[in-house]
Amino acid sequence: MSHMLVIGAGITGVTTAYTLAKQGYRVTVLDRHHYPAMETSFANGGQLSACNAEVWNHAGTLLKGFKWMMRRDAPLLLNPRPSWHKYSWLGEFVGNLRNYRANTIETTRLAIAARQHLFEMAEREQIDFNLERRGILHFYHDRASFEAAGRTNQLLVEGGLERYAVTPQEIRSIEPTLQGNYYGGYYTPSDSTGDIHKFTRGLARACERLGVTFVHGVDVKSVDLRKDGVTMRLAASEAAVASGQDGGERELRGTAVVVCAGVGSRHIAAMLGDRINVYPVKGYSITVHLDDERSVKNAPYVSLLDESAKIVTSRLGADRFRVAGTAEFNGDNRDIRADRIAPLVSWVRRNFAIETSRSVPWAGLRPMMPDMMPRVARGRATRVFYNTGHGHLGWTLSTATAAMIGQTIAASHPVH
Repeated sequence: MSHMLVIGAGITGVTTAYTLAKQGYRVTVLDRHHYPAMETSFANGGQLSACNAEVWNHAGTLLKGFKWMMRRDAPLLLNPRPSWHKYSWLGEFVGNLRNYRANTIETTRLAIAARQHLFEMAEREQIDFNLERRGILHFYHDRASFEAAGRTNQLLVEGGLERYAVTPQEIRSIEPTLQGNYYGGYYTPSDSTGDIHKFTRGLARACERLGVTFVHGVDVKSVDLRKDGVTMRLAASEAAVASGQDGGERELRGTAVVVCAGVGSRHIAAMLGDRINVYPVKGYSITVHLDDERSVKNAPYVSLLDESAKIVTSRLGADRFRVAGTAEFNGDNRDIRADRIAPLVSWVRRNFAIETSRSVPWAGLRPMMPDMMPRVARGRATRVFYNTGHGHLGWTLSTATAAMIGQTIAASHPVH
């Protein structure tokens, strides 16, 4: 039987493993952590959001970035410290401004297609991940930002999304717990939210039932590509060594390799003779625990996006409220900065009558390509494949790109 090696046990790696296992392949998943979904798939904003399919390659994004460079609490923060990777990535980002329209429409279509795949997986495997299918509401504080959103909305609608403008009165009707006065909004009733960590862990257990093997606590040190297969040399990861589980180096052989390694994909791709220019863009979140009746009552169930603050929300069951935002270009840095968490807590206190004393902070690195489009394709070598670079939409797009890479693999390496 063909043996597929999947690097990465985040949302893209696990959905890829599940898809390949359902197609009849033998699958082994490798990850440097002790469990699935321990990095960017741990505590993101929770939105399954076709309404956020707009790519960032727009002149307005660049202008805001320059304006915010001196603000430590800015929604978009660029560390100006020189780095060839960072500035070459930014150069390619600017070069893709011309593809803004086409890529936004294509991403919208992909996000809509992903919904059905995800819901079918969850229902088939009975995965409880705090799914809320109540839509996503974007709101705007002034006329200029609302009108700019209208231009973006035309592209989303062209991509097939049902999304429409709402008045301040309708905003209050859609989500009564939201405090404040707003110029207007846009509502996407077909979008939803859920806990990415719970879904990924649940799907990983389903993978194991299908015969998928998970090898945790390992780093890929080298890959030998041959005519008859792939041989990987593995060593204990830092996490494994720190817990006293260093078992030395070993080899693993397979038919082909699928790279789903998030921000680590650039390094793995270089081993394989490919260039996957993923840059780690840090995002932050807080999980507010709703420990009293008043907070449970006053936290929203409808998912929100405040366009001026670039903050999103998700209700994760009765007693958790996830708030996430910001984009920080600061290299491979996972530090949780107090000055980036404080605006999230302050935003919650301004907009809702809930207690924030137990707010758990988190930071993760989004694997972003310069054109904001995931890489779902074969590499230069016939036994190498990529499903990576999903940026801020990994949770939204992963099930669709898993289906795509599954079809690509089947075309060149049929099950036998």
